[in-house]
Amino acid sequence: QVQLVESGGGLVQPGGSLRLSCAASGSIGRFNARAWYRQAPGNQRELVAYISSGGHTKYADSVKGRFTISRDNAKNTVYLQMNSLKPEDTAVYYCNEGTYAIVTYYPSDYWGQGTLVTVSS
Repeated sequence: QVQLVESGGGLVQPGGSLRLSCAASGSIGRFNARAWYRQAPGNQRELVAYISSGGHTKYADSVKGRFTISRDNAKNTVYLQMNSLKPEDTAVYYCNEGTYAIVTYYPSDYWGQGTLVTVSS
């Protein structure tokens, strides 16, 4: 079993910043990557960014240059620094533990509970 706990969401004005955290515990040794997804009302869940244990990262085109994913292996925690936030970034953000292979991220069935990010004036 893997437990993922997200934190850091909230209300922010357009152009503002937030940092999300995802702390993992349990049997995470069989996975080698972690990702952030988001789901806005009425939309499907979409991949925002992922990072492998070796530090390889990839971002959705919609967040490139604004979001940065990083990890602290000693704390089993992955962060998502979100800058220049836009109203269209409003969504519930979920953390997933998965596998990175051949420049592709494969999600597992382990998800956090989600944290709500609202970008509004």
